[in-house]
Amino acid sequence: MSLNKPYTLDNVREYSKTPIEMPPTWALVVALGFLFVALLFWAYMAVHVLAPVPRPTRRSEKQYTTILPKGNRSDAKELPCWFDKWEAEKQLAKKKAGPAKAIDPAQILFESADLFMSVVVPAYNEEDRLVGMLEEAVDYLQSEYGGAHEMEMEADTGKVKRKGWEIVIVSDGSTDKTVDMALDFVREHQLSLHKSPRSGPWAKDLKHNSNIPHGSIRVVQLEANRGKGGAVTHGMRHVRGQYVVFADADGASRFTDLGKLVDGCQSVEDKEGRGVAIGSRAHLVGSEAVVKRSKLRNFLMHSFHLLLRLMTPPATAAIKDTQCGFKLFSRPSLPYIVPYMHSEGWIFDVEMLMLAESAGIPMVEVAIGWKEVMGSKLNVIWDSLGMAWGLAILRAAWMLGVYNRD
Repeated sequence: MSLNKPYTLDNVREYSKTPIEMPPTWALVVALGFLFVALLFWAYMAVHVLAPVPRPTRRSEKQYTTILPKGNRSDAKELPCWFDKWEAEKQLAKKKAGPAKAIDPAQILFESADLFMSVVVPAYNEEDRLVGMLEEAVDYLQSEYGGAHEMEMEADTGKVKRKGWEIVIVSDGSTDKTVDMALDFVREHQLSLHKSPRSGPWAKDLKHNSNIPHGSIRVVQLEANRGKGGAVTHGMRHVRGQYVVFADADGASRFTDLGKLVDGCQSVEDKEGRGVAIGSRAHLVGSEAVVKRSKLRNFLMHSFHLLLRLMTPPATAAIKDTQCGFKLFSRPSLPYIVPYMHSEGWIFDVEMLMLAESAGIPMVEVAIGWKEVMGSKLNVIWDSLGMAWGLAILRAAWMLGVYNRD
């Protein structure tokens, strides 16, 4: 319809019958390509902004407190830190190889273990639950791995004996008496046989047969709360054991099942000695402890597991229980996982497992005893939503290259 024609009903009808010329196919393809690139760019920028970045470790957080032989608290002492030494070696290797060449963690000098078992316990305001868990842990560690501070060699085989243990308690910005309770526990168990220990969730009649070694329990204080993942990662940077397990301060996991994790890990270790054993509650899904939970909590649990299967790589997706707070790592696996951790919240377990999978580290799921313990700090609704959101951002950050192993 000509612009000079009067605007009448007949002219409108005439114009509506005129065929509309579509742009050529190549132009549509180019436009869609530009749109896709733009969406990808903005998605990358959004993930880059939203992806969690761990805060730098503060000076005081690289120190620990323990109880001296005479019973008084020690001054702040330097924590042994394999991570700082390893990081320095990595930067030196990168400088020699050049920026374009990737560095294999296996090529970086990594200090050997001083003892057999390290236990990392993240604790945020756990004055009411921590001691019972420690009673059970110390009872098992002392009886299983002895009181030696250092590993020993078997004279006939030259193999390392299962000797020596430590507990690293990481107080995650606690505002209650968590630190005082932990140090009081250390004092009592170093200076006496402590015939009347406090009952834990599993054991009611523990009787320790020997004093624990001086310095075997160390307390680290984070100046501000980082989250469970931040506390665990921080503790794992400072362990001295051939095997490292992190365990929740509430004692919900049966600590005597630690031996099952060690055996499971050793059964799958590769030629470099790398392996991960994951404590699992999957066998309890139909049990009374789970059935008695609210319908909302069970619904959120199943929804989260479905989300995990859809959003994580195959080996991680195949794990039935990623969130159990009882996981064990062989020492050679640590440089492939700990330096690349980003998540400091509840979803950190999944990032650990994805990092292990991406590095080709064998993983095994081990059934353990577990029970509900009162006093959980998990908000079922908000923390479940937070974990789902955290998982989405975490997966996107690794897929889009926001996170990498440089």
